[in-house]
Amino acid sequence: MKKIPKLGCICEQPSMSHNDYRSSEVGIDHTNGRHGEVTIQQCKLCQRIWVHYLVEYEHYSHSGRWYKGILAKKDLSGITPENAVAYLESLEWYLYGGSFFGNTVEFGQGKVNVDI
Repeated sequence: MKKIPKLGCICEQPSMSHNDYRSSEVGIDHTNGRHGEVTIQQCKLCQRIWVHYLVEYEHYSHSGRWYKGILAKKDLSGITPENAVAYLESLEWYLYGGSFFGNTVEFGQGKVNVDI
């Protein structure tokens, strides 16, 4: 499990905004037909790098969910759409939210729920 310190930055707060980050697309994870969007985000305030995973199933209402976890610079070049879920699951903690979770933002750890 990768140990990640919490700093109390805005990027760890539920009121986070996409305007707080610089983002770049990694690609689409087609594993199990989920079409998860993987992006790399860098907090404009603390400069930490996050891997962000977003999936939504169009045929199911309230199925949108996202997960994001801090990405070590040494791991940045190794992140692919297909291994982003495993990376998130290896972290000590990550953030998650979306309509699937009642639009709340929570801290989590372990398995991420990206499949139907």
